[in-house]
This record gives sequence, structure tokens and C-alpha cells, in this order.
Amino acid sequence: MSQNFTPPAPDSFTAAPAPAPARTGNIGLAAAGALVTALAAGAAYGGIMSAIEFQIGYLAAGVGILVALVATRLGGRNPILPVLSAVLTLVGVYVGYVLDIAIAISKDWPVSVPELLTSELALTHQTYLDNFQPISVLFFAIGAYAAFQTARKGSA
Repeated sequence: MSQNFTPPAPDSFTAAPAPAPARTGNIGLAAAGALVTALAAGAAYGGIMSAIEFQIGYLAAGVGILVALVATRLGGRNPILPVLSAVLTLVGVYVGYVLDIAIAISKDWPVSVPELLTSELALTHQTYLDNFQPISVLFFAIGAYAAFQTARKGSA
């Protein structure tokens, strides 16, 4: 034990850097971006379902993850983003199902997909309801859960 030890002067320590400021974003821009992402990802989901004629839970989760990533990137740390992401993911998955039905109808009837999604949307929606399968609820839930959890972790 050395008796000549003297502690350094208080001025010789460097201060720790200040914490990074919380990211704030524009909730309106986040909602708009997440909606556009939900529509685009839902359309891709419907196109893939139609092409393979099968439902895949990972694709519904992918819709949710994409929506949540866009929402949190644009919206920052807003506590509403997990709920917003989950709701918009439900819209996106629904868009996928309706597109899948429209493609199936257009294969059997002389009606184009754009016409089924615009002027004949009520018919397309009714056909979706008539052919609704209970397993679809699981895919809606998978997508919404993935969106909620992704946005919750991204905005924390």
C-alpha cells in the first residue's frame, strides 16, 4: 500500500455525453405511410396467395412487420403506433384476401380484376364473405400481433 497516492483533481474527469434525445415523429405522416404500406403489402399478399393457391401465416406476419416498421420509422416513439399498426395490418390482410378473390373471379368470369376492385367491389366483398373460412381469423391475428409487437419494440 502506497502512501503517496493522491486522487486526480475533479477537473481531470470528462463528462459523459448527454443521452440522445427521444426521436419524435409526425403521427400523421406515420399513419399515411403505414396505410400505403398496408395496401401495398396486402396487395402483394393477395397476389402471392392467388399464385400459390394457399395461405401462409408468415406472409400475414410480413404485412404486419412492414406496416409497423414504416409507422415507427416515420412516427418515432409515439405510444399509439402499436395499435395503429395492428389496425392497418388488418386492413392490409383484408385487401390481400379481396384481391385473391378478385383474381379467382376473373379467371372464371369475363370481368377484369380492376373492374372487380372498383365498380364491382360490393360483389367481390360479398363473394369474400360467402367463401370466408374460419382459419382466416388466425391469419388476421398473426398479422396484427406481428405489427403490434414490432411497433411496440420499435417505439420503446
